[in-house]
Amino acid sequence: MNANQFAGELAGRHVVLGLSGGAACFKAAEFCRLLVKSGATVQVVMTEAACQFITPVAMQALSGRPVYVSQWDARPDNNMAHINLSREADAIVVAPASADFIAQLAQGRAGELLALLCLARPIARVPLLLGPAMNREMWAHPATQRNLQQVINDGAHLLGVAHGDQACGEFGDGRMLEAGELVEELIAFLAPKPLLGQRVVITAGPTFEAIDPVRGITNHSSGKMGFAVARAAREAGAEVTLVAGPVHLPTPRGVLRIDVQSARDMHAAAIAQVEDADIFVATAAVADWRPASAAEQKIKKDGSGEVPQLAFVENPDILAEIAHSPRAQAGDLFCVGFAAESENLKANAQAKRVRKGVPLLVANIGPATFGRDDNALLLVDDEGVMELPQASKRVLAQQLVAEIARRVSGLDA
Repeated sequence: MNANQFAGELAGRHVVLGLSGGAACFKAAEFCRLLVKSGATVQVVMTEAACQFITPVAMQALSGRPVYVSQWDARPDNNMAHINLSREADAIVVAPASADFIAQLAQGRAGELLALLCLARPIARVPLLLGPAMNREMWAHPATQRNLQQVINDGAHLLGVAHGDQACGEFGDGRMLEAGELVEELIAFLAPKPLLGQRVVITAGPTFEAIDPVRGITNHSSGKMGFAVARAAREAGAEVTLVAGPVHLPTPRGVLRIDVQSARDMHAAAIAQVEDADIFVATAAVADWRPASAAEQKIKKDGSGEVPQLAFVENPDILAEIAHSPRAQAGDLFCVGFAAESENLKANAQAKRVRKGVPLLVANIGPATFGRDDNALLLVDDEGVMELPQASKRVLAQQLVAEIARRVSGLDA
């Protein structure tokens, strides 16, 4: 896990990290490290059972702060660690959260410091997030599921579990999420939600237009910008569907991904998905043309020096078709287009916005950004041009989503 990808994301945040007993405590160590790298201050609180799996000394070294275990800890002047720790937190995250610990929360029991501070926290101000970790049978047990539903009803937020190998040697649901996934979930949870209740469909990456079974026409788009926009939109509270061309990028957590190959595949998927969407963002670099026909077998050289002649036909214009659809024309679907240009960025972007019929077009110089982690964007609408200067695609995606949310909400009207 590259800790730099979270740098500064949680700056100024104070997180109480709770560890209950379980083999997944080793993941909590990495989780703590990533939280600190993200700019958060971390106060670790451990149950006695957690101390059987990892030492408070190790967690102190990672967090840079003394670890609390006992509710009778005399270090606070008022002898009320459960009050002090819960009042200082921006969030309490318990990971691993064992079946027993979840049962304690469901019953309102407070026999140890960690459960006590969760019970004593100001519910309206300090969120409680749980990263469960347990055997697959324990996870599926009706009592556990009943307890989970109760703690959710009581205001806790469940981070979910992973499916895979377990410390006991079995395989299934119940694994704790990986450290990076936990950080991503926490960042998403704490982010403002200007798109709450909105459904967003995003296209990303290149398309691949087959010439024969082994060759095709594509472009240099990496899909990074579109994937960053999908993540930012999900963090902003939207339900996000990502229609992705052939790229090898991890799916942002909480995002539904539909993989496609050709422009026609992407067209079919996008048209189907926008039927009940509120926002459509076309970041994909879709091929304008495709071979008129693809050979059934590989086209081979025969030594004659003759070059096969390829005829091309135009691909469907996904953005223009959706932007001119009845829902978009009625104002029920807000469309955002992307333009990857090689020259005359402003003029070409303004012309494309008019041609496509979209309220907002985002332009960049394609050769300067394809495959890179940074970019610079030009936002073009009927009011003029706004520059988003060079920054990481993560930062630009957050800025773009904020601009989209502002327009959709009508706050700029």
